Amino acid sequence: MRPSVLDSEIKFIPGVGPKRAQLLEKELGIRTFKDLLYTFPFRYVDRSKFYLISELHPDMPYIQLKGKFVRFETVGNGRSARYLGYFSDGRSSIEVVWFQGVKWVKDKYKIGVEYVLFGKPTAFNGKLNIAHPEIEQPKTEEGIINTAIHGVYSSTEKLKDGFLSTKAFSRIIATLLQMTLHQIDETLPEHIVKQLKLLPLREALLNIHFPKNSQLLAHAVQRLKFEELFYIQLNLLKQKVIRERTTNGLVCKVVGDKFNTFYSSYLPFPLTGAQKRVIKEMRADMGSGRQMNRLLQGDVGSGKTLVALMMSLIASDNGYQVSLMAPTEILANQHYESITGMLKDMPVKVALLTGSTRKKARTAIHEGLLSGEINILIGTHALIEDVVQFSNLGLVIIDEQHRFGVMQRAKLWTKNHLPPHILVMSATPIPRTLAMTIYGDLEVSVIDELPPGRKPITTMHFTDSQRRRLFGFMKEQIDLGRQVYVVYPLIKESEKMDYKDLEDGYESITRAFPLPEYQTVVLHGKMKAEDKDISMNQFASGKAHIMVATTVIEVGVNVPNASVMVIESSERFGLSQLHQLRGRVGRGAEQSYCILMSGYKLSKESKKRLDTMVATNDGFEIAEADLKLRGPGDLEGTQQSGIPFDLKIANLAKDGQLLQYARRVAEEILEEDPTLAQPQHAVLRYQLQQLSADKAVNLKEIS
Repeated sequence: MRPSVLDSEIKFIPGVGPKRAQLLEKELGIRTFKDLLYTFPFRYVDRSKFYLISELHPDMPYIQLKGKFVRFETVGNGRSARYLGYFSDGRSSIEVVWFQGVKWVKDKYKIGVEYVLFGKPTAFNGKLNIAHPEIEQPKTEEGIINTAIHGVYSSTEKLKDGFLSTKAFSRIIATLLQMTLHQIDETLPEHIVKQLKLLPLREALLNIHFPKNSQLLAHAVQRLKFEELFYIQLNLLKQKVIRERTTNGLVCKVVGDKFNTFYSSYLPFPLTGAQKRVIKEMRADMGSGRQMNRLLQGDVGSGKTLVALMMSLIASDNGYQVSLMAPTEILANQHYESITGMLKDMPVKVALLTGSTRKKARTAIHEGLLSGEINILIGTHALIEDVVQFSNLGLVIIDEQHRFGVMQRAKLWTKNHLPPHILVMSATPIPRTLAMTIYGDLEVSVIDELPPGRKPITTMHFTDSQRRRLFGFMKEQIDLGRQVYVVYPLIKESEKMDYKDLEDGYESITRAFPLPEYQTVVLHGKMKAEDKDISMNQFASGKAHIMVATTVIEVGVNVPNASVMVIESSERFGLSQLHQLRGRVGRGAEQSYCILMSGYKLSKESKKRLDTMVATNDGFEIAEADLKLRGPGDLEGTQQSGIPFDLKIANLAKDGQLLQYARRVAEEILEEDPTLAQPQHAVLRYQLQQLSADKAVNLKEIS
């Protein structure tokens, strides 16, 4: 395909030039013609309807009036001066006010000349006015910009200062479309456009910016959303097809002594139906001769570690070693204790390697790995170091994978002559639409049952006025022999935010729960490692009744006797974070409680979050609600790993059905033509190359 005109720099568009181009790149990341064309309006206003001034009220959005100015006056002096125009439609009049740019306005508008005025009516001192409206003389503009529905574009203060308002933005895009529209190549195969009755790309780009009517706007949005989601899925699924065709897997067909002995004599509790199902799925993968690439999802406490251990024993029965990588030392230690505790005296050698491992122990581990004596190695990113070499690595388990970068994970895969099987575990339930995009190249297994004997956690929402009731409840639970977490969002008081902070909280709790009857410990991220360990050990051993902490306890603290989780200023936390914190209790057989403390006044969104937490314990339901409330970019876990693409128009929270449809279309194409070698798929090959080129640029920027 020929080089695209859309790769040209925006400084070559008439009306932009080098200075504005620099500003647009800095403020909105717009560098090329394509960047500009794919910067879509975030809303639209209908400029076909004219209102009478008598119809206006302050709750209306932007409206349009036709009329004349009858007089002007300046009110006030110096910086507080404002310029007023009295605008009449022949029946009534309204004040138009300017606080800035008064000199410019004075010379621009004349009494008795007809204007079209566009702005938002607001009430001030019991009277309606319109501040800083857009004003122009009625005229029909020639060319493609002549449309009743106008797009409104995102802007910034700096862009406005550089005279790049929505109107200026529209003009530049109109100029660009007039220059390039006939040169824009279709980005989907002709047969897909016809079969799915999609708008051609040129029409879609024209109508997303300058819709001729609302129906064409809807078709343009649908076309561009479909294309965006389709290429994400095609890219992921093609990678999967290539891997399956070219990568042989280590064959683990034997279910031997280690697995069978553990299953018959050491299982800590009977497996749930969900655990049995996912073990069966993984056994099939590992015995197939293809490399397993599977995501194991399950709520906190659903028994993922047990499943991971049983798959490790299958790998070990087939003569392979296992590596389990966790994001933090606390979590790595916990996995080590949990796994060695379950294995007891079985002849399976487990080692722990973290940043804290001493040199002598490290040397012994390196030797044990090379000799094959160590069966399972648990650790943090220390496992990635080149010095860590295995004799025969067969299975890599990655816990909380969103905390690791792609490059870090890839390093583990190269530690054997054939790539090891990969099991990614996540305790943050991921909505289906997000899983299909972040992990679209992985098979997904879900543990959707809690182990027997686990009771659902009771969640309650209290306001600050109910604090005495909270303290009474905590005392009741401590008298029953239970322990309590109290979690704060901040360590030190923030000047900008009126939220409870950990230091004040600790003081009020030690006053309400005094020594020697009650023991309270503190845990936060700024403490020294040894002080953290002392606090943790006192709480884990039962010597301390209350732990006052920040969110460092979100991952990796397991105290079965802790049955109450109090979350202060809970309105400050996201849904998935609240759910993770709640998962720290309910580890034992006793009834557990989560108390969400908040101020009395809550925003609509905060109230919805807290109501969702009270209503359900289902992590997947919560993740779906979180996606709808916050959007994919802000979801816990997705920002660290980044969604591996930048959505320009599609919305994963709202476009789930379209995403599934796009995936199905991509699957059908790859079933028929796995390498996209057929002539009609040349455009697909080219677009995927472009995607890879964009990604390579991004990776360069990161390094």
